Amino acid sequence: MTKTVNHWIGGRTVEGTSGQYGPVTDPATGAVTTRVALASVAEVDAAVAAAKAAYATWGTSSLAQRTAVLFRYRALLDAHRDDIAALITAEHGKVHSDALGEVARGLEIVELACGITTQLKGELSTQVSNRVDVSSIRQSLGVVAGITPFNFPAMVPMWMFPLAIACGNTFVLKPSEKDPSAANLLAELASEAGLPDGVLNVVHGDKVAVDGLLNHPDVAAVSFVGSTPIARYIHATASANGKRVQALGGAKNHMLVLPDADLDAAADAAVSAAYGSAGERCMAISAVVAVGAIGDELVAKIRERAEKIKIGPGNDPTSEMGPLITAAHRDKVASYVTGAAAQGAEVVLDGTGHTVEGFEDGHWIGLSLLDKVSTDSDAYKDEIFGPVLCVLRVESYEDGVALMNASPFGNGTAIFTRDGGAARRFQLEIQAGMVGVNVPIPVPVGYHSFGGWKDSLFGDHHIYGNDGVHFYTRGKVTTTRWPDPADAPAGVDLGFPRNH
Repeated sequence: MTKTVNHWIGGRTVEGTSGQYGPVTDPATGAVTTRVALASVAEVDAAVAAAKAAYATWGTSSLAQRTAVLFRYRALLDAHRDDIAALITAEHGKVHSDALGEVARGLEIVELACGITTQLKGELSTQVSNRVDVSSIRQSLGVVAGITPFNFPAMVPMWMFPLAIACGNTFVLKPSEKDPSAANLLAELASEAGLPDGVLNVVHGDKVAVDGLLNHPDVAAVSFVGSTPIARYIHATASANGKRVQALGGAKNHMLVLPDADLDAAADAAVSAAYGSAGERCMAISAVVAVGAIGDELVAKIRERAEKIKIGPGNDPTSEMGPLITAAHRDKVASYVTGAAAQGAEVVLDGTGHTVEGFEDGHWIGLSLLDKVSTDSDAYKDEIFGPVLCVLRVESYEDGVALMNASPFGNGTAIFTRDGGAARRFQLEIQAGMVGVNVPIPVPVGYHSFGGWKDSLFGDHHIYGNDGVHFYTRGKVTTTRWPDPADAPAGVDLGFPRNH
C-alpha cells in the first residue's frame, strides 16, 4: 500500500486536507512508493499560525534552553544517521554513502547552532561621551521560512532551521515534494529532543505553498536554494512583500587545469566532482577548462576513470552512482548529450543508453563526457544537473579566467596547479563566491558561509556560518546616559559622597 507523507504542524502530524497529492517514486525502480500531501493556502496559514504562537515563548527563551535542545537534537541525529540516509536513498536515489555524507554536512550546522551563545554576543562601548554608553545586540526576527530543493533533502534544510531556531526564531519548512520524507523525520527528531510544539513546522506542497509563504504577512524572512529562475522569482516576490531574502540559485562550476598540474589528481577530482551524486548538486564541476597542450591527456585520464564507475541502486553497497530523481529529468539531461555533436562537441562518452539489469524501469543514465565544447552550445550554457562533464580548451591562464568570468553564474570554482603564485592570483581574479585550490568542490565548513556571486545568489547574505546568524537576526543599538549617583536628589542617600 502506498504510504502518505503528511504535514508536521504544531508538533504533530497533520493530514492534508486540500485533496491534492503528489507522487514520490523510487528512482531505482521507477515505481511510485509514496504520495505526499500538497498544502492549500489555508494549510500554509495554519503552519505559520502555529509558528507565530510558538514564537511568543520561544523568542524570549533563554540561550541555555535553546542550546540544551540543540545538543539533544544533535545526539538524536547522530543516532539516526542511517535512518535519514535510507530515506534519502529511497526517494532521491543517491547511493547510501553519499546520503550519509549529506547528513554529516547538515550536522555541522547543528553543531554550529549548539554554540550560538558565542555567536549572539553583543558589543559595548563605554564613555563614548560624558556618562554615555552604546551597546549593540542582535534579536530574532519572528517566523521565518525555508524552501529547499530535491537534491539534498536533509542537508539543505539543516543549513537553515537549526541556526534560525537557535537565534530564537520559529520556522516553517517547505521541502521538495519529490523526496519529502527526510524533512518529516528531521522534525520528529527535533520534537523528541524537546523542541516546543510549533517552533519547527513542515508543510509539503508545490507553487501554491511557496506563494503562500512568500505572500504571508507573518513571515519575516525566506531562505531558498534551487535553480536561478526560481531564486530570482523568490527574491523578487518576497522582497516586494518586505521580507528579508537569501535565495541561492544555479551554477555552472568550472575547474581550471594548468599545464603544471598533477593530471592524475585533476582527473580523479574531475570524475568525483562531476559525477558524484549523479551530478545533481549545485557545486558539481560541470566544466573543465584545460590550458595548453594538456587537454588530450587530461580527457583520456578522465575517460579511463569514468568508465570504471559502477552505476546501480543506491542501497547496493557496490554502487558508486545512482539514478536521477525522475524520468523527466533523466530525459532532459540526455537531450544535452544527444544534441552535443550537432553543436560542435566531441562526444567521448555517451551515457544516454545506460540501463541496470533487473531495474530496467529506473531513471538511469550513464556518465557522459563532452570534449572541445564551445561556449555557445546548450551543454555549456545551461545548468544540466546531471552526470555530464564538458571539457573546454584554452591557450592560456588569462584565456581560461576570461572564459570563466564571462559565465553568468558564479557559485563555485577550482584551480589545479602546483604554482602557489598562480593559485593566489586565481583566487583574487575569479568572479565566484567559493574557490577551491586543488580542491574540486569547495563547499565551506559550517562555521564559514556558503554562497555564490552573480546569478548564483539573490540577496545580500550567504547561508549558514556568520552570514546565517546575521540573516536570522537583526541589530539593535542602544545609547544610554545615567546620572551619577552622587547627583541624586536631596533626601536620597545611596551611600555616595556628595560632589557639592
